[in-house]
Amino acid sequence: MKHIKIAGVPEHFNLPWLMAIEEGAFSNRGIEVEWIDVPEGSGRMCKMMQEREVDLAVVLTDGLVKSISDGNPLRIVQGYVDSPLQWGIHVAAESKYQKLSDLENTRAAISRFGSGSHLMAYVLAKNEGWDTKKLSFEVVNTLEGAIESLSEGKADYFMWEHFTTKPLVTQGVFRRLADCPTPWPCFAITAHQEMIDKNSGLIRHILDVINIYTEEFKRIPSIDRTLANRYQLELGDVQKWLGMTRWSQENISTQVIENVQNTLLDLNLTSNKIEPGRILTSL
Repeated sequence: MKHIKIAGVPEHFNLPWLMAIEEGAFSNRGIEVEWIDVPEGSGRMCKMMQEREVDLAVVLTDGLVKSISDGNPLRIVQGYVDSPLQWGIHVAAESKYQKLSDLENTRAAISRFGSGSHLMAYVLAKNEGWDTKKLSFEVVNTLEGAIESLSEGKADYFMWEHFTTKPLVTQGVFRRLADCPTPWPCFAITAHQEMIDKNSGLIRHILDVINIYTEEFKRIPSIDRTLANRYQLELGDVQKWLGMTRWSQENISTQVIENVQNTLLDLNLTSNKIEPGRILTSL
């Protein structure tokens, strides 16, 4: 039995992986998959991949492209979620900020530099016509860290996935001012180049399994109730999220990679544009 560690955020997007593991779909192919929850997000997972702490990871596309462009020897082996991520823009419930324009020149809480919350703060600033050179950040590591940072006034706003943070809005911890969707497919599956060189067949088996689960995921009876119960979400919110979300069983296109890289360059978040063939790989 081959032991493989796969990292991802502890969110509803990744339930297909957990179901495949729990139902023995990987072990039936002689693969023991260990799922590693990484609440710190994409920046942390890219670092874990670089240091070979895990074998595969499900990472935000923009964070992954930036990490690879900056020299991390990873490759995108397949897309995972083909629809945009809905980033909610949150302030503390008692914050003085009432509308999006109030947040110009304030401090953003981010999980870490290079993470989606960091990169999307720049996308938001560009969309709103703010001076990105005046952005400032408070590193909070996790969602729990963001709650503390906003409540104590160390940071002013925090961007995180809309439905993951919805319970905090309902509870009156956060107040959401708006949403900012990613201008590209949100999640991709990545492997270290060394892993690809040595175990491409193994990776193909893993992708075959997860693709079966994501292709059938929305048709699973009462999957909306399963998601609501497992992630403490409202049933109506889960149903809305399922209607917005598309999983992928194909690799990301070169046009998407070009779009992400051009955006990162435009925002001065990377100085190194590389060929899409150095980011994508076919197994």
